[in-house]
Amino acid sequence: MTQETTLRWLKFGSALTIFFGLMVAAAATPLGAAPTEFLADLIFFPIDGAQNVAAAETRLMNAIGGGVMAGWGVLLWMLSTHLFPRDQGLAAKLIITSIVTWFVIDSSGSILAGAPLNAVFNVSFLLVFCVPLWRYR
Repeated sequence: MTQETTLRWLKFGSALTIFFGLMVAAAATPLGAAPTEFLADLIFFPIDGAQNVAAAETRLMNAIGGGVMAGWGVLLWMLSTHLFPRDQGLAAKLIITSIVTWFVIDSSGSILAGAPLNAVFNVSFLLVFCVPLWRYR
């Protein structure tokens, strides 16, 4: 895989992370909750409308979690665009370490929370970052 293709994939994954973070953060308000509620409903299959994010503490956690996720996406973008072209080894190590840490914690917590489907979805997100970096190296 060329450096250009790898960068394209890393930017795509970073933009996806930022988008997802903004979507979750938007659920801090009732007007922005619908996409996150649908995703929660899908993850806690079957789709039955039972999940909602209306509680004040849930909205707060969405604001915090979404902000952290969007910020992490910006950091991944910056690592990809500024560090990767100069030091592929360090950039790959930083990105893979952060992605694997997120994956283990998020997936374990999802399984413990009774939402193993989220752990399955997490695999695709993990691969968006790790495959290009492993193939490039």
